[in-house]
Amino acid sequence: MSGEGPLHGASIVCVGFADWETENWTNQQHLMSRLACENQVLFIESLGLRRPTVSARDLRRMAGRLKRGLRPLSESDGVHVLSPLVIPFHSHRSIQRLNGFLLRRAVLKAARRLGIEHPILWGYVPQALALVAPLQPSRVVYHCVDDIAAHERIDADAFARAEKLFAARADLVIASSPPLARRMREFADNVRLMPNVADTDLFATALEDGPADPSMAALPRPRIVFVGAISAVKVDLELLGELAELRPEWSIVLIGPVGLGDPGTDVSKLTTKANVQLLGHREPNELPALLRGADAALIPYRLNRLTASIFPMKVYEYLAAGLAIVSTPLPSLASVEEISFAATATETAAALDELLASDSEDKRRARSRSTAGHSWQARITEIGQALEETR
Repeated sequence: MSGEGPLHGASIVCVGFADWETENWTNQQHLMSRLACENQVLFIESLGLRRPTVSARDLRRMAGRLKRGLRPLSESDGVHVLSPLVIPFHSHRSIQRLNGFLLRRAVLKAARRLGIEHPILWGYVPQALALVAPLQPSRVVYHCVDDIAAHERIDADAFARAEKLFAARADLVIASSPPLARRMREFADNVRLMPNVADTDLFATALEDGPADPSMAALPRPRIVFVGAISAVKVDLELLGELAELRPEWSIVLIGPVGLGDPGTDVSKLTTKANVQLLGHREPNELPALLRGADAALIPYRLNRLTASIFPMKVYEYLAAGLAIVSTPLPSLASVEEISFAATATETAAALDELLASDSEDKRRARSRSTAGHSWQARITEIGQALEETR
């Protein structure tokens, strides 16, 4: 990044919906870590909008949050990270008021320590509205990348009320999918559709000469890959199991943490399939070597309210790596010409048969070239221009 504009030399206070250190980075970590190269960024970790469970994952997360909340600030990837101690139950107005007070106090203290004045307030959740009055931001951004109210254990009514107010107050609303953009335009005028993008340069290295990751190279071909959180509320585990049975000669490879966002996820039936491999979480810089050894990619999401608004980052990651994609018919992906759609395991197998038979090196490189305008740098430039227009 270099140049002038509202995203150069600014202070940004970002209210996120996840912890900074998480197994799968999302839009907020990718964008803020890059913005921190030329701006001062204070990232406010998740306010615990989902009611916690007694699962081991949630208990570890709460213990970690308590530990981090007892220290004032930390720094990671060039970003200042604040873990405010709030009560993870948001359905009662009295608790909402208390959490608002706790959030304002913690953020103002951190802002004073960092010398932040009149920052860009960048909210991934509408609870950022509580910071408008105390921070007196120069601009307010609502970055809507998910239908958070559709998640289980969220107080949907309270969230929807807060979202309507924050979207109306924001100078710029960024929506990551057409369904989200349509909904945001009911509340706000300055809504921009900006789908999730990817580190296209990194993933394009999958097309360079070099060895595939050994754990992928050891598997029989064709190798069909899914990268992302393996969560039962999003991923159609039954479809994957049926696909494995329909094509026992294929290797179905799942790369990502199990149960992230859905601690009750049960993959025991998948693990009984000899041709299904769960490789666990991998760091982003490890993924190109894995995708170099893949033959096609999947987005096997369930069709429900939660996924209806999702535009996965993996779309442009897969394409940058040159891979053909088969996805369930997610409304947000309907305009992506490079994707083939299939609703069932039988349709998925048939679509993959066709793609595998017709694929070539030239097609892979063409897919990768098609992602040139879908990088994080291109997106930051676009957001900067949109903010400039709000003056």
